[in-house]
Amino acid sequence: MTGNLLTDNPALYEARFPDPGRLAGRWAEDCLRRHRAGRRVLDMGCGTGRDAAWLHRAGREVTGADLSEAMLAHARAHHPGPGYVRADLHAFDLGRGEFDAVVCLDSALLYCHTNAQLDGFLSSCRRALAPGGLLVAEMRNGAYFLGRTDLLDTPTAGEFAWRGTVHRSVTTLTVDRTDQLLRRRRVWTADDGSEPVEQRSAWRLLFPQELRHLLAAHGFEVLELHDGPGPRTEPPWREGLLPGRTADADRLHVVARPLGPPTGTTTH
Repeated sequence: MTGNLLTDNPALYEARFPDPGRLAGRWAEDCLRRHRAGRRVLDMGCGTGRDAAWLHRAGREVTGADLSEAMLAHARAHHPGPGYVRADLHAFDLGRGEFDAVVCLDSALLYCHTNAQLDGFLSSCRRALAPGGLLVAEMRNGAYFLGRTDLLDTPTAGEFAWRGTVHRSVTTLTVDRTDQLLRRRRVWTADDGSEPVEQRSAWRLLFPQELRHLLAAHGFEVLELHDGPGPRTEPPWREGLLPGRTADADRLHVVARPLGPPTGTTTH
């Protein structure tokens, strides 16, 4: 059986990746506050809505957007406050200049696998952002895999319990150098007698200077580009910590601002 067990079951996703302190939302809010962003925020790839709801409680006027109807239904039911809409990050149009910031967390941007998809995302962000707006993103760092193999090729096992059922996973990461993708194969089993579920996912591997070039090609000024601290670094970000100056570790964080009106520039 194939599928994406976690994204098809948002409550299970939140059980597997708990964030009781809403660290990702707090980190994003810190970026917005430091760069004096306005109130209107688009959380692109909002998933279960946890971070969108936290930003809403912090005083932002938030729209959460995702392609998954299951995630959106969960967000509306369990994380009210923001408005939730269905949109594809590869190309979306939620109005021109409607937002003061676009936030894209937890490697959602890396579901843009091709240059054309990256162009579509960045062009859509330019259209959505008001003058002086911000793009805030957090993702895996492609540069980490240059010469490092500690996360690759060897299967890793994990398990967690949810509602009386133990879920187990075996995960293998490989690098597809031709398509510049990090590919993941994960097989889930559970002790409730259900069939195993095989999940295949992939993320674009973007390098820091490649990301800087893409942003510049779409008329963005890069304000921050670094490997931490952030919500998924070790040690994690905490209040009062400022951005670092390196881009070598396994996470990448970027804050950028559009310069002038949107352009039609592409890179493919």
